[in-house]
Amino acid sequence: MKIRKIISQHRRDFRAIYECEYCGFETEGTGYDDNHFHRNVIPEMKCIACGKKADATSYRPLAPKYSESMTV
Repeated sequence: MKIRKIISQHRRDFRAIYECEYCGFETEGTGYDDNHFHRNVIPEMKCIACGKKADATSYRPLAPKYSESMTV
């Protein structure tokens, strides 16, 4: 899965539309805007339609809106 669009964000919590790179299935869900979530959690999300995860070699994580050292 990958983030197609961030719908809303409050501090580091966000709501987004996630899209499967393989079958195009879209689902709405929540997330946390930090490096760990973008680099480790999102690529491990399984698509509920086809059951596949993101390809680790081609997945490009988004950068967090705020730096890790910043308190929001």
